Amino acid sequence: MACYLIASVQISDAVRFGAYAKAVAGLSERFGGESVVKGPVAQVLEGTGLPGERIVVTRFASTKEAKAYIDSPQYQAARKLREGAGVVVMRLVEA
Repeated sequence: MACYLIASVQISDAVRFGAYAKAVAGLSERFGGESVVKGPVAQVLEGTGLPGERIVVTRFASTKEAKAYIDSPQYQAARKLREGAGVVVMRLVEA
């Protein structure tokens, strides 16, 4: 079953977050990921959004592939680079 990793991102330190972004560039594709959308929230239609919030959506063919990406040593090492550089909430949605 296909699934989507949906990340809500609020960056507070662009330099440190940039190091993370560089480290994960192309990594999800090695695990079967396909970038669906990356960008700033254009408009909050309901509820409350975070100032400067960005959304990243990546499609995977299966939950197994998505988890392999998130659990990979490469991703875990990159994740440490973004500590203190912003707030990230990541969700897995099966579709």
